[in-house]
Amino acid sequence: MVNAASRWSAADYAQNAGFVPALGAAALALLAPKPGEFVIDIGCGDGVLTEQIARAGARVIGLDASTDMVEAARARGVDAFVADCQTLDLDRQVERFGQFDAAFSNAALHWMLDPAAVARGVFKLLRPGGRFVGEMGGAGNLAILRRGLREELTERGYSLPADDPQWYASPADFEAIYRAAGFTGIETDLVARPTPLPAGIRGWIKTFRAGLLDVAGVPEEEREDIAAAVEHRLPELRKEDGTFVADYVRLRFKMHKPQAAS
Repeated sequence: MVNAASRWSAADYAQNAGFVPALGAAALALLAPKPGEFVIDIGCGDGVLTEQIARAGARVIGLDASTDMVEAARARGVDAFVADCQTLDLDRQVERFGQFDAAFSNAALHWMLDPAAVARGVFKLLRPGGRFVGEMGGAGNLAILRRGLREELTERGYSLPADDPQWYASPADFEAIYRAAGFTGIETDLVARPTPLPAGIRGWIKTFRAGLLDVAGVPEEEREDIAAAVEHRLPELRKEDGTFVADYVRLRFKMHKPQAAS
């Protein structure tokens, strides 16, 4: 089931979140797509990085749970489809596309709350010897920013889930899940990456936490005030020039499906 807190506007994303695909260059370098390869992008979003994979000469398919984002990806010429990557009809997908030489994912896996299902699905979609590389939010990701938003909403009387609806995995937890799915040669790197927010915390909340505000029942007319209040209560994220930096932590990974796998 798609995470109810994962709601996206392609227009807001393009305006406020251009840093996400820009900083995905390191993950894309890990993929190193080659001409003629068949690649699947898990959680392709608006297709910025998917398009770059295609420019390298690979054939690429993008999957994303957001209809709005898939439409934006298609507008770029990306071959993108709406799909919940936790509940793929894998036999149908393999029959439809064949098996892939590589799978890629950037800034998407932490929104998928059944990671074991995702791992099994990616494993099945890859040919023997195929690789899976990418990046996601890791343990400690956005701890300060998430705390500030949670405290502001709680003080205003809103009810929130006990845990934030993202999976920010430790390397050990991530590796255990993907090893259980059958992957080998798993390598992970937890990277602290303070990230400038061009649209400030207000733009970040509007873009990345619209779904959480939906879940909490926050009316649209109160959201701007809440975002401004979160900015005010987090001076540790404000730079001397008045701009904001988010406390991102990324989990970068690569792995392979064994050659002998059936």
